[in-house]
Amino acid sequence: QPQLVESGGALVQSGGSLRLSCAAVGFTLDYYVIGWFRQAPGKEREGVSCISSSGGYTDYAGSVEGRFTISRDNAKDTVYLQMNSLKPEVTATYYCAAVHEESTVQDMCVRTLLLYAYWGQGTQVTVSS
Repeated sequence: QPQLVESGGALVQSGGSLRLSCAAVGFTLDYYVIGWFRQAPGKEREGVSCISSSGGYTDYAGSVEGRFTISRDNAKDTVYLQMNSLKPEVTATYYCAAVHEESTVQDMCVRTLLLYAYWGQGTQVTVSS
């Protein structure tokens, strides 16, 4: 069973930055599409960003485009989410998730929750005003 481990969440002030990491444990990420999702208290989980297995295609929610950057280092089996100009409204638990590229359109990704088969346990991001 593939496992994903998120890290990098913290309490930061508005305007600050964080870099989240999503590491694969026990398998290689080379052939997996990765998505980042978040869930705030009382709200549904939503897709934030995703990256194709090659890293050649990325997608962002409109609310984070231009401030968040997703990237991957397949040699380290790790995907990153760089978050800049943080605002209190992004406070949430952030999850990474994986789906094998065979289950998706070639060299693309989508931020659809139900598509993703493997999930991490989440890392908390809190932005204070």
